[in-house]
Amino acid sequence: MVFGATGFTGGLIVDALLAIGVRPLLAGRDRARLDALAASLPAEVPTAVADARRPESVRRIVGPGDVLVSSVGPFVRMGDAAVTAVTEAGATYLDTCGEPMFIKRVFQRYGPAAATRGAALLTAFGYDYVPGNLAASLALRKAGGEAVRVDVGYFLSGNIARRASAGTRASVLGVALDPMYGFREGRIVREQGRTRVFHTGGRRRHGVSVGASEHFTLPPAHRALREVNVYLGWFGGLTRAAGLLARAAPVIAALPGAKRATDTMAARVLRSADRTRPAGRPLTSQVVAEAYDARGRLLASAELDGGDPYDFTGRVVAWAAATALAGGVRGKGALGPVDAFGLDLLAQGCAEAGFAARETG
Repeated sequence: MVFGATGFTGGLIVDALLAIGVRPLLAGRDRARLDALAASLPAEVPTAVADARRPESVRRIVGPGDVLVSSVGPFVRMGDAAVTAVTEAGATYLDTCGEPMFIKRVFQRYGPAAATRGAALLTAFGYDYVPGNLAASLALRKAGGEAVRVDVGYFLSGNIARRASAGTRASVLGVALDPMYGFREGRIVREQGRTRVFHTGGRRRHGVSVGASEHFTLPPAHRALREVNVYLGWFGGLTRAAGLLARAAPVIAALPGAKRATDTMAARVLRSADRTRPAGRPLTSQVVAEAYDARGRLLASAELDGGDPYDFTGRVVAWAAATALAGGVRGKGALGPVDAFGLDLLAQGCAEAGFAARETG
């Protein structure tokens, strides 16, 4: 089932599922919009009303063995109902979240309960942050047991400001003043605004650090890792300014009314969300991972080259949901992409969804 089916990302997921022969249940809070969406599709699909603000309505549509995909955000405010419903049912959950604090919540708060109940939780299963998990795992496999640090960089080419959906803009506003985190000295630590330069494809690419799923998924699978860094290179020449703003976020957040103001703006943006494809030329993307030893020596790197992140998200979520429905998820609790599907199968799924892996050294 696709929860949030009438939104932009939800619509992409529905289209991708239909393209591979899966007819999902469409779920959302607006009956009229659900019916209109169902009528517009080339295949007959069922619908159900479910509202993240009424958790019991979400619980009613989930049963054991089901696969629920959630694109209902901002996840920090709207995401708990779906995770709780799936956990209680012992089902499988996927979401398109890119919000650091919700990702952290899934792994630290919901993961243990899900493991006990036989549920599988796959958060951040889209462009944020499947490609980085794959690239890092490829680099670490090549690096071997000497690797103690891995850095991941996400880079876009194109006008992200014009291509960002209303849901993406709302999520960015919602987390603008939230604390970030990294993984250092073998543990999750709070940090803000780190930047670094990657040299890839003959170019210098700047990135600013962000809390991501890689901080939780990579260390358990690679016990020697002491440091995991994830950087977004979406801001071009403004990356250093973005880093300064990130470092100032805790001070700004402490000002009276600051967090309420960003939440209000996010809510207004969210109300404008629809299924219309954002304007502007399609984006292209490159994801880079570099593995280092204890002396800071680069051991191995891997790159993934792909197209529009929104299209990739729709396709990779559809692939994962179909695979999960066929019993293809390995393990229970909060899982990373490699944990859930294995490295080689995940690489195949990402390639089918439009992200080709290329080991570089």
